[in-house]
Amino acid sequence: MELVRGRHNLRPRHRGCAVTIGNFDGVHLGHQAVIEQLMARARALGVPGCVVTFEPHPREFFDPQRAPARLSRLRDKLAAIERLGVDRVLVLRCDRALTDLSPEAFIDDLLISGLDVRHLVIGDDFRFGHRRAGDFSTLAAAGERFGFGVEAAATYELDGARVSSTRVREALAAGDLDAAAQLLGGPYTMRGRVVHGQKLGRDLGYPTANIPLDGYPLPLTGVIAVLACTPDGRRLPGVANLGWRPTVAGTRPLLEVYAFDFSGDLYGQHLAVELVERLRPEEHFESLDQLIECMHDDARRAREILQQRGITA
Repeated sequence: MELVRGRHNLRPRHRGCAVTIGNFDGVHLGHQAVIEQLMARARALGVPGCVVTFEPHPREFFDPQRAPARLSRLRDKLAAIERLGVDRVLVLRCDRALTDLSPEAFIDDLLISGLDVRHLVIGDDFRFGHRRAGDFSTLAAAGERFGFGVEAAATYELDGARVSSTRVREALAAGDLDAAAQLLGGPYTMRGRVVHGQKLGRDLGYPTANIPLDGYPLPLTGVIAVLACTPDGRRLPGVANLGWRPTVAGTRPLLEVYAFDFSGDLYGQHLAVELVERLRPEEHFESLDQLIECMHDDARRAREILQQRGITA
């Protein structure tokens, strides 16, 4: 899959493609259905399939204090899109220059001059351009004028309701990781590089692999039974704390993974951590002794849960 960062990096060879546009946060089953629809149309037309997405999320740009929690960082989103067989992703920087474009300028500059779009698969609720003035009908009219097809993206439903990033966030916020996995088509997974920490977990008898997280709001926090996977395919069942570590006055969000029965060095490695079941919320303990006692119970319960689910190394 080819990654193009920014409109300014489009070249003549990028013209002539089928396109879909969206945030695709989490790349859930609904997104997957849209991308599969796009690629089917692209193959029928004999052109590349191109996903256009944004960084940061437009709501983070317009109202960072009230923006929803991210389900996936950009790298994770791109990896999920690549697994669906997409030929190309164009990442547009969401900034004032982009959001001030009129719908007509957005169409002319990006879809016509930049991509020479041959077919567009788009949600019927998609809004774009200055003050979100452009919509599906705007694009349909442009398709008639410039000669490209415009097709409504299929709506994917589960249990009688539309699958959406909002619905995934709600499941995660409620600690219902099974519901989130159903919507995503697999376990909710967080990825990152293991860094050196304060070594406090080692002192407490629970050495952890620490993965720093971006400063965006977390979709959930708490103590969670997990399965960590290394790039070379090792499976490490364990228990993790996701959040701010209130007992030790943490200053940044971390995913701290304690892998059962593991001895070795994970520093610098990228881990993919599947969140299996939430055990409890984060808590503030009055002493480290109270924290250690709870950690013993957390580890025991996480082992039982993973064993019951058949999740092993």
